[in-house]
Amino acid sequence: MNVRYFAAARAAAGLEEEKFDLPEGTTVAGLLDAVLAVERPEPPAGTPPLSRILSRSSFLLNEVAVRDHSTVVGPDDVVDVLPPFAGG
Repeated sequence: MNVRYFAAARAAAGLEEEKFDLPEGTTVAGLLDAVLAVERPEPPAGTPPLSRILSRSSFLLNEVAVRDHSTVVGPDDVVDVLPPFAGG
């Protein structure tokens, strides 16, 4: 499973994308737990911790919005982390 980070999530994670090799039947919630289990350096000044960003983010599973964190994620799936951001 690939996780792609955007905006503040990218800054907090310290990278644009990372791959996880998790057991079959892993859910979005399980994947997010794995993301949070990775030891990371402190985010840049002014950037909230990744845990706070994930709690407020929207997620895309293979480019389709997913709100149900019990959705199963397959080994070739891509999950995008989209934190809230302002703009207009």
